[in-house]
Amino acid sequence: MQIETVSGYQFHPDDLAIGERKSGISAFLRTRNGADFLAATIRSHMPFYDEIVAVYNQCEDDTPAILAGLAQEFTPRLRVFHYTDRVQPLGSAAHARTPGNSPQSMVNYSNFALSRTRHRIVVKLDDDHLAIPERVAPLCHTLRNEGLGAGLFRCFSGLNLARATSGELGIPAHEMLSGGGDIGYFEVAPDTFFYHDRRFERFARGRLRRVFAGFLYWHLKFLKTGGGFVNYELGANPDSRFARKRNAFVRTRLLELPEARRALRPNALAAIGARLGAGKARLNYARNQALGAAFPDPTLVAALDRLSPGWRDIPGLLHPLARQDSG
Repeated sequence: MQIETVSGYQFHPDDLAIGERKSGISAFLRTRNGADFLAATIRSHMPFYDEIVAVYNQCEDDTPAILAGLAQEFTPRLRVFHYTDRVQPLGSAAHARTPGNSPQSMVNYSNFALSRTRHRIVVKLDDDHLAIPERVAPLCHTLRNEGLGAGLFRCFSGLNLARATSGELGIPAHEMLSGGGDIGYFEVAPDTFFYHDRRFERFARGRLRRVFAGFLYWHLKFLKTGGGFVNYELGANPDSRFARKRNAFVRTRLLELPEARRALRPNALAAIGARLGAGKARLNYARNQALGAAFPDPTLVAALDRLSPGWRDIPGLLHPLARQDSG
């Protein structure tokens, strides 16, 4: 399969080609230096989607070669694009001042990836999302046979994994969960695309209402080279919000699964807030309430063994990656 190279692209909502979309589910993935878990991520999701659109940018690792190999294996369901323009890192002053329709904006880059999907239902993947098959499979079956449900954005979350200096896996206390309503399955419409925020790219859901669909993946960001912070170019952007996030990660302690369940278990006050509050409060309550049933296991390793039996064969999961540079 030939990898398409793209330069100077500027997004327009017409590029979403609403009327030409086919039934089915597309995923889109943007990656920069994602080699650590990219292959595992794509392989874990490939059985459930009609296509995955992978777009890479500014890679200095093996990402292009990994994608080229996977594209040969999974053609035509894996389509790969090289977005060549310099994309300003999120959290930087350059991102804050770069217009969302600039080829150098993460917003434009994200909209390009979205615009290349061809199916009506779409979901965003990151290169460090390891699917939990028994959760993704039934949801995708429902979406194919019953649809999304009128006006719904079916968002989902994952457990963050990190590693202690002694080598054991745990859940970082400062940020136990990934996905607070920002990722999910939606039907592409003229008003569903990314727009500029000085801090990051935001996704406009139009009038879609968020509902919690479950815990569908393990989030491997903190296990990546540099703890997942390399692409923010923090040496050149010391005031980035992601520099503060990195510092919080360095100081955090790791929890076992029962500790995380206790810490996130909603109390009576949270239940009242969910009933009376805005949609985000209701969403967070539903997510935190679902954690115990989703992960009743006595340890994190037991949960991984039960839900992702092949996890021990993925480099960087059972043992640390060979290189863990700071970003």
